[in-house]
Amino acid sequence: MTSTNQRVTGRHVQPVERTDEETDPEAEPERERDECPECGASGVTDEKRGETVCQECGVVLEEGVVDRGPEWRSFDARDKAEKSRVGSPTTEMLHDRGLSSVIDWQNKDAHGQTLSAKKREQMSRLRTWDERFRSRSAQDRNLKQALGEIDRMASALGIPKDARETASVIYRRALDEELIPGRSIEAMATGSLYAGARQAGVPRTLDELETVSRVDRKEFARAYRYIARELELAMEPTDPEQYVPRLVSDLDLPEETKQRAVELLEAGKREAVHSGKNPVGLAAAAIYAAGRLTNVDVTQHEVADAADVSAVTIRDRYTELLDADDQAA
Repeated sequence: MTSTNQRVTGRHVQPVERTDEETDPEAEPERERDECPECGASGVTDEKRGETVCQECGVVLEEGVVDRGPEWRSFDARDKAEKSRVGSPTTEMLHDRGLSSVIDWQNKDAHGQTLSAKKREQMSRLRTWDERFRSRSAQDRNLKQALGEIDRMASALGIPKDARETASVIYRRALDEELIPGRSIEAMATGSLYAGARQAGVPRTLDELETVSRVDRKEFARAYRYIARELELAMEPTDPEQYVPRLVSDLDLPEETKQRAVELLEAGKREAVHSGKNPVGLAAAAIYAAGRLTNVDVTQHEVADAADVSAVTIRDRYTELLDADDQAA
C-alpha cells in the first residue's frame, strides 16, 4: 500500500533577497513602446504586417498588433460609403450638426431593388415628416437656410471645408446673440462666409463674393461690419501673400515665380509699402514683377483679369515693390 505522505527531499536553497526595483515594477522608468532600445529612434507601425518597426535600424519593437480597422476593403469612395456601418461625423455646416436621420431619395431597398409604388408613396410621406421634424422651430429653419447659402457660395468660390466650418460657427454665434432678426439672412450668411474665409487664411474679395451672393455688395459688406463689431471678431488686415498661391495657380505660373513674388511682398512689408493698399492689387503687382524677374511671359492684363483689378493698379504697385526690394538688398 502506498502511503499518501510522500517524503520530499532536496537541497536547501537560500532565499534571494529582491530589491525594491524588482518588486515594484512601477519604480523602474518605463521605456516608450515606440522607442527603439538599440538606437533610440521612433518606431513606425506597419498595419498590413501588424508590426511596429524602428525606422532607423529595422528592429521589430512589437508584433501581433491588433488591426482596429474594418474587416472589408474598398477601392473607391462610393464602395466605402456603402460598406461603412457608421454615420458621418458631426459638422457645424448642418443645422442639426448631422445628428438626425436622413432618408435616402433613391427609392431602393437594402439589396438595391426598386421599391414598389405603394412603398414609394410611403417613403415620400416619411421624408416629408422627417424634414418637418428636423427643423421644427423658426431658429432651425433660419439656420438651415443660412448654412445652405454658405455651402452654396463656398462651393462656387472653391473655399475649403475648414473655412466653411468657421463661417458656420460665426453665423451660429450671430444667431445665438440675436443679431439676425430684422436683417437679411442672405446678407448675414455672406458676411459670415467673408469673415470665416479671412479667419481661415483663405480670404476672398468682396467682388468675388458679389458674383455668388443673392444680395448686393453694399448690403453684405454692412452685415460683415456689424457681425465683426458685435461678436468682437479679431480681424487682422489681410496679408497680400495669402492671394499669391491662388493667382499663381490661375495663371499657371512656375514655382520660381511664386517664390519670387512672396519675396517681393516681404520686402514691401519691411518698407511699409503695403500700408493702406489693396492686398489683392499688391499680390497681382508682385506676381507681374516676379514674372519679369524670372523671365516668365505674363502680361499686365492677364494678371489684372485673374486678380480682378485694373492694369493701372499693377503698373503703380509693381514699381514700388521693385524699389522696396532694391532698398532691402
